[in-house]
Amino acid sequence: MIEVKNVVKTFDGFHALDGLTMTVPKGAIYGLVGPNGAGKSTILRHLSGAYRQDSGTIALEGAPIYENPAAKRRIAVIPDEVYWFGSASTRDMMRFYKGLYPSFDMERYQKLREAFPEVDERRPIRRLSKGMQKQSAFWLALSCKADYLLLDEPVDGLDPVMRRQVWSLLMGDVAERGTTVLVSSHNLRELEDVCDHVGLLSHGKVALERSLSELQGGIVKLQIAFKTSEPPELPAGLRILHTSNLGRIYTYIVRGTPEVVQERFRELDPLFQEALPLTLEEIFIYEMGGEDYAVRDIVL
Repeated sequence: MIEVKNVVKTFDGFHALDGLTMTVPKGAIYGLVGPNGAGKSTILRHLSGAYRQDSGTIALEGAPIYENPAAKRRIAVIPDEVYWFGSASTRDMMRFYKGLYPSFDMERYQKLREAFPEVDERRPIRRLSKGMQKQSAFWLALSCKADYLLLDEPVDGLDPVMRRQVWSLLMGDVAERGTTVLVSSHNLRELEDVCDHVGLLSHGKVALERSLSELQGGIVKLQIAFKTSEPPELPAGLRILHTSNLGRIYTYIVRGTPEVVQERFRELDPLFQEALPLTLEEIFIYEMGGEDYAVRDIVL
């Protein structure tokens, strides 16, 4: 388990992290989402031990990560921009990783060659395409058999087939070895398919942190048609996040459980009503709407 409590990090007076608190359960795939500049990459650099926080605590199963080689050996990282030694090939970096990680598995490295057949392990990585470089990074990271994987925009640049291949490998490690995966990504649709926990970052702190099932079960998208041309007064106490309409069909985004919200709207005796599932992208937009991150109409 990774525990982050009240972490603050400033750069020249700017609070990149402002009292950030989050918990990544062991054996989970945790999706970290938020607008640009929210602090996603910064917290990942803290969790990898590259940055030291100004205040607060960061612990891996109770032990601090910064300047703790024993903790770092349990963590493999794929940053958004992967660093490679000048002319190093995948094979060269394999030898380097093997020296860093006692858990590095040569047998698995050989088997993973089949998963990344287009990567020439003898060619300098810097001469590979961006997608091939990402494949090389996954090949090496997965061979480390680390207990924790920290991924920053991990599948950016991969084609759809390889994206599916990579997620399959990651989920296989979670299921078979109990690997904990923390992934930061802007592709909310993709995270929705693989994550079981989600943290929403805003202005350097976690605005919301829940399991995906709890998150999706706490907001309802309701389409409803009334008998009158104008909607009646809505029941008191409903927390309406968004309202729109197309003709007589009104769409309400309401905070609450589907059962309770639908029962309250039935009090209005509608002609028709239906609860629809929200995507993670919709949840993100409406949750961040309260944090000055709503999608606004712009007149050009």
